[in-house]
Amino acid sequence: MKRHIKYSESEQVLLLLDQRYLPHQEKWYVCRRVADVVKALQKMVVRGAPAIGVTAAYGCCLAAASVDAQDPEWQKSLNEKLSRLAKARPTAINLRYAVEWMRKIWKADPDIRLVDLKWLWLKSAKDFQSEDILANKALGRNGAELFQDGQTVMTHCNAGALATGGFGTALGVIRFAKTEGKEISVIANETRPFMQGARLTAYELQQDNIPVRVACDNAAGLLMSQGLVDSVLVGADRIAANGDTVNKIGTSILAVLANTYSIPFYVAAPLSTFDFTTNSGEDIPIEERPEHEVTHLQGLALVPEDIKVYNFAFDLTPAKLINCIITNKGLVWPPFDESIPKLSTGN
Repeated sequence: MKRHIKYSESEQVLLLLDQRYLPHQEKWYVCRRVADVVKALQKMVVRGAPAIGVTAAYGCCLAAASVDAQDPEWQKSLNEKLSRLAKARPTAINLRYAVEWMRKIWKADPDIRLVDLKWLWLKSAKDFQSEDILANKALGRNGAELFQDGQTVMTHCNAGALATGGFGTALGVIRFAKTEGKEISVIANETRPFMQGARLTAYELQQDNIPVRVACDNAAGLLMSQGLVDSVLVGADRIAANGDTVNKIGTSILAVLANTYSIPFYVAAPLSTFDFTTNSGEDIPIEERPEHEVTHLQGLALVPEDIKVYNFAFDLTPAKLINCIITNKGLVWPPFDESIPKLSTGN
């Protein structure tokens, strides 16, 4: 996959491959201000927890570029822009993590000149993206050992390069398995209502010549019962300290089904997706998105007028349903309330 998040230093703009138009069109969304970045995050121009984090890091650079060094209140103005950026979406921990990471760099030298902060932040944002890609590749290497040649893996939503700084989490594992000579086939659940699996996962895998079939979300139970699924592999938007995982809506259903049919259920996520300060998934806010994403498809109304709908973007998969969490620091096994805290301490 080519880079889908780019920052032009000469023009001071952030370029995002607009995922709303994939797979049929490749359009670039141009961000010049923090407001543009917030809109891009909220309108699903870019999505996926690690990709949201990388976008937020570059958003901080745009924030710095938009304040006036001659203004005695420039620090206050910059702080306000960062706060607005951090609140763009509530669930993915990577967004807040990225903004706080940039704040930490600033706090290390609170008297730094704005021109120097701009340079330092741009370097840090580029490093942030590069480190995410390296983390994804390490994650892929660690997870590949769980899969055998000839297996079929079911995925949900898109946890590929488009959802990260590059390479991918769940799809990163499959990509790495391919480099080891393992032929892995994928069943990509369509992932209503935004169809990330049908549009984005199938798009990425087709480009990589990895066999993929798209399945309706409600076909998962049948496919598992007929022995067509060897394992389920998903990404994550936030993982609590006890292993509870919040991911795209529909993930928890797959975990229950996998448990019923004795199929391994794996989560792939870098350390940046762990929320070590949140004890359980019940404390993670679940974003509710606009109703029209459910009621309409490409502008066509699917339900009768004035019918109310639920459109929660994520759901909670209890840790007890997860067989293993694949990270860039290694494989994390149950009991997660013992193994996950060791990740934060490095033990």
